Amino acid sequence: MLIERTDKEIIIRLPASTNIEDLQNMVDYARYKEVTSKSKASQEDIDKLIKEVKKGSWKKLRKKLIK
Repeated sequence: MLIERTDKEIIIRLPASTNIEDLQNMVDYARYKEVTSKSKASQEDIDKLIKEVKKGSWKKLRKKLIK
C-alpha cells in the first residue's frame, strides 16, 4: 500500500488483489466521516430522525401487507 498527498488530493494505491468489498466498506466509512464532520446535529436530533424514518417505513410496509 502506498499513500501519497498532493496539493489537491490524497492518493492511495492498493494491490489489485485487495478485496473489493472490504475496500468499499473503507471508502463508505471515509465518506461517512467526511459528510458528518461538519454536522451540527445532536444525538437527540439523530434519534428523532431515525424514529421518523422507521415510522414512515412501517406505514409503507403496512399498506403493502394490508390490501
